[in-house]
Amino acid sequence: MKTSATFIFNTIFCKQIIKYFLKNKCFKFNEKRKMLNGEFYHAGLDLKLFSERQHCKNLCHRFNNTPPLFMRMRNLLLKKILGKIGKSFLIEQPFMCDYGYNIEIGENFCANHNLLILDSAKVKIGDNVLIGPNCSFYTSTHPINYKERELGTELAKPINIGNNVWLGGNVVVLAGVTIGKNSVIGAGSVVSKDIPPNAVAVGNPCRVIKNIND
Repeated sequence: MKTSATFIFNTIFCKQIIKYFLKNKCFKFNEKRKMLNGEFYHAGLDLKLFSERQHCKNLCHRFNNTPPLFMRMRNLLLKKILGKIGKSFLIEQPFMCDYGYNIEIGENFCANHNLLILDSAKVKIGDNVLIGPNCSFYTSTHPINYKERELGTELAKPINIGNNVWLGGNVVVLAGVTIGKNSVIGAGSVVSKDIPPNAVAVGNPCRVIKNIND
């Protein structure tokens, strides 16, 4: 009953927000195009983006509150959330993302608890990828200049994870990063720049410490 009441309250609240913005003509209708084109955009003023985020978060809420034994239902919800995913996958609860449709995941994927993907831009993950608990992928970034930040704009850059990559727990991958195939990222790393294939990398900022083939 508590969950239902919360859902009803949130639905009514969202409708009131939309009504207010439409009445006062605050919404813009071209911000999604800017977001997908890698231009500065305002996520809070586009009605389409707002609706898509609410729809995605509702599906994530349903996934996260589905009993763990109901695997088929969990997987069906994930297929509704994500843009693409292989036949063999496991994403432990909880999981959160912004839009879902910008996330593409290959075969034999496994992510431990508390995966967060802010997918304003594409997030492409290859085959046979392992992701430890509490990992985050941030495609969004904001202006360095505080005056520009005050305008509320942001920028989205894609993230690419190659085949056979393993990310340890508590890894953060920042906007625009590519991690090459077969690489291993040590626990607690913050990946702010590209990592080449076949590398072991660790740290904040994340740096290559050895080649897997050495």
